[in-house]
Amino acid sequence: ELGKMLYFDPRLSSTGTVSCFSCHNVMEGGDDHRPTSIGVHGHVGGRNAPTVWNAAFLSTQFWDGRAASLEDQAKGPPANPIEMGMANLDAVIDRIRKIPGYAPYFQRAFGGDDAVTLDHAAQAIAAYERTLITPNSAYDRYAKGEEKALTEQQARGLNTFAEVGCTSCHQGATFAGPKLPPGTGFFMKFPTYADSPYVAKYDLLADQGRASATGKAEDAHLWRVPTLRNLSYTAPYFHNGLVHTIDEAVRVMASTQLNKTLSDEQVSDIVAFLGALTGPFPEQTMPRLPPTPGDLID
Repeated sequence: ELGKMLYFDPRLSSTGTVSCFSCHNVMEGGDDHRPTSIGVHGHVGGRNAPTVWNAAFLSTQFWDGRAASLEDQAKGPPANPIEMGMANLDAVIDRIRKIPGYAPYFQRAFGGDDAVTLDHAAQAIAAYERTLITPNSAYDRYAKGEEKALTEQQARGLNTFAEVGCTSCHQGATFAGPKLPPGTGFFMKFPTYADSPYVAKYDLLADQGRASATGKAEDAHLWRVPTLRNLSYTAPYFHNGLVHTIDEAVRVMASTQLNKTLSDEQVSDIVAFLGALTGPFPEQTMPRLPPTPGDLID
């Protein structure tokens, strides 16, 4: 409950206008449908907002894997000058402490006289985010033995997905790679085939990927493999958000990662299968936030 309140609270930003929810809308796909997100003062970020749905199952966070956990990730945006714009993390927790209504929630969740801490705030947000999961998709039911859960085309697409090589990267429960120890991200080079015509068309080499976080040349254009669940809710696609449709994303991936050109039928079947990865979303209600004290208003 506390984490949900913090997730929705724009007062964790310097302008009081941007919250986690602003870029990760849990009333829909867990993202913001912009190519790249907009933060405080209209600043535009450099990457597409990944969905928060099922992020709990990923072994590392952010496109470049710079956060080892949901707790680490929660500490990133508030002090990012483009995203939420607070001066530093001390300023974030100081803002929370100045809202007296939060204290009882922190004390109930964590106990102790000094319950309102940055680590506790991050733990709470992460705890809420771990409730944001979408099991029981048509594919999940099929995998459990319900043979009629997939349509004929979706079943054909599942086979095509495997046959053309998509599962070399998109595997596991989230189709984001194998289960790994926390903080051990599953990264792949993208694009692998730089001579693909899609590389120039969608400017896929402009961002250095993981190298921008590690500073290592060998990490250039490595990216955490994203989940394929709920794709119909998360357009546009890729780290720069320049691909607007799933069928085009399938063609881009086949060309840049597998050096293959798929037929229209193959693309259509794979897209149908990907639709079977959308699961039911748990109902979300807006939280009631504690009131803003008058001396917090500039």
